[in-house]
Amino acid sequence: MHRYLLPFCAAGLLLAGNASAASFTGTTDMVVGGLINTVDATSDLTSSLRDDKLVLDARDDAARFVASQGELRGAHLEAALLHIRAQQPQLGASDLQLAEAILAL
Repeated sequence: MHRYLLPFCAAGLLLAGNASAASFTGTTDMVVGGLINTVDATSDLTSSLRDDKLVLDARDDAARFVASQGELRGAHLEAALLHIRAQQPQLGASDLQLAEAILAL
């Protein structure tokens, strides 16, 4: 009787291993795809704002904001954040992420 169960157990383990690998691959593809979309959106944002005087004027405020972990907010940064969100309404970035993007310009 045990001799007949061994092939079924082996087949079950193989199927379970394949399902786990497929699930891991699908999850990894989804996470990496999301990161790629975020990087693309950020690079599109930075390239379009690189010549924007309002955003460039906010660099000092953005540096203070990032250094204080979001505690110190300047008027130039507030204006730039409003401007960026008006230009890119689909962008779901936080204020801290946008301030870091301003510093990267």
